[in-house]
Amino acid sequence: MQSYQEFLDLSVGFPQDGFDIIDDELYFHDLNLMELIETYGTPLRFTYLPIISKKIQQAKILFQTAILKHNYRGSYKYCYCTKSSHFKHVVEEALKNDIHLETSSAFDMPMIDALERQGTVTKDITVICNGFKTYQYKQYIVDMLHDGYTNIIPVLDNKEEFNMYDDEVELGTPCNLGIRIAAEEQPDSQFYTSRLGIRMEDVIDFYNSKIAENPHFKVKLLHFFINSGISDTPYYWNELEKYVTLYCKFKKINPDLDTLDIGGGMPFKDSLVHDFDFEYMVNEIVNRIKQICAHHEVLEPDIITEFGKYTVAEASGILYKVLGRKQQNDREKWLMLDGSFITNLPDVWALNQKYILLPINNWDSEYERVNLGGITCDGQDYYNQEAHMNSVFMPKTRKVQYLGFFHTGAYQEVLSGYGGIHHCLLPSPKHVLIRRNRDETFNYEVFGEEQNSKQVMKLLGYQ
Repeated sequence: MQSYQEFLDLSVGFPQDGFDIIDDELYFHDLNLMELIETYGTPLRFTYLPIISKKIQQAKILFQTAILKHNYRGSYKYCYCTKSSHFKHVVEEALKNDIHLETSSAFDMPMIDALERQGTVTKDITVICNGFKTYQYKQYIVDMLHDGYTNIIPVLDNKEEFNMYDDEVELGTPCNLGIRIAAEEQPDSQFYTSRLGIRMEDVIDFYNSKIAENPHFKVKLLHFFINSGISDTPYYWNELEKYVTLYCKFKKINPDLDTLDIGGGMPFKDSLVHDFDFEYMVNEIVNRIKQICAHHEVLEPDIITEFGKYTVAEASGILYKVLGRKQQNDREKWLMLDGSFITNLPDVWALNQKYILLPINNWDSEYERVNLGGITCDGQDYYNQEAHMNSVFMPKTRKVQYLGFFHTGAYQEVLSGYGGIHHCLLPSPKHVLIRRNRDETFNYEVFGEEQNSKQVMKLLGYQ
């Protein structure tokens, strides 16, 4: 019978970029994962920070190349969507790449202020402030405008939001605004229109009645987010055309408008058969915006993107040990892990998200079909399908087995409530940060130790 390695190679082609097998063990971007496990134990969350910079640079090159290819007269600006991962080590790594930030809630603003005080950013950084804003969020925006942040752009999510800026922003303080269009949802959605943004047919009337004659504000940016993400589908291209057409109409009555924020939605590699054509999609987006603007005789806008998952997902993984094997009937075999999908990878449980799943050792062993069970006593704590097949296969062995889920760096820590209380009182796993030294050796830092019982008891009020 074939070994697991032969089986995977025939199924999907392996090794692949970022993964390699050396002496029967898995390596991730040259990282010896068995060595990592032997040093830090499991369950173990790790983040290999150089991947963040690599992904940003790839996207910037794609857009700049497309702009040159199509003689596009606008510029491109990469904003990182902070809600994907607010952790300092992530944001600081992203900011090494001459990028800007997009925010979604009040506490983003003191985070940016802290980055400025330590010298990581300057007050001319572009900050796209999205979301339905609480009073506190709006107050932070106003305060930072008064404090000299010159490129904070509150993106109006509703008409009433403007009133506070009109009342509170001091005369003489420049304030550029954006407007978010309420996008039409996908055909299979439970709703017709997004709850976020201003109705498309109301945008220009709102501008004319509230902002056009106000000398203290300029609407510089029009923003939309297409809920399918960036995808080569009739739905995506139809929505893009609608919103670029609105931009053109808006530009003709508002010469200050010069930027189109096309949101996020660039996918990350969540499968070993991921075949998204990044170069084609970026070329097509830039070309279509140019063609629509030419049709309406409008100068092409500067383009902003807000990539979150794309930026950070592929930098992280989580490693588990198989604690036991259970044959529950003649067809169903379970590998019981020393962690939980519900608490460590909540998107698996909530959204049926798939990640790249690979064994760390025993690649020369035969393979078998298995189900993976989390350690909580919840019936939903399992993983039994991969993105490219309706099954999970692992090495067939009685030896100690380790496995890993990869490209898990977006949203999972914050959704699971980092450092808080988790289902069945399972502790937050240890988290290790990995950087590359100038001599190409690895630098390891324990960002967070595994939660202990005293910390949990204190949170519950027992201490």
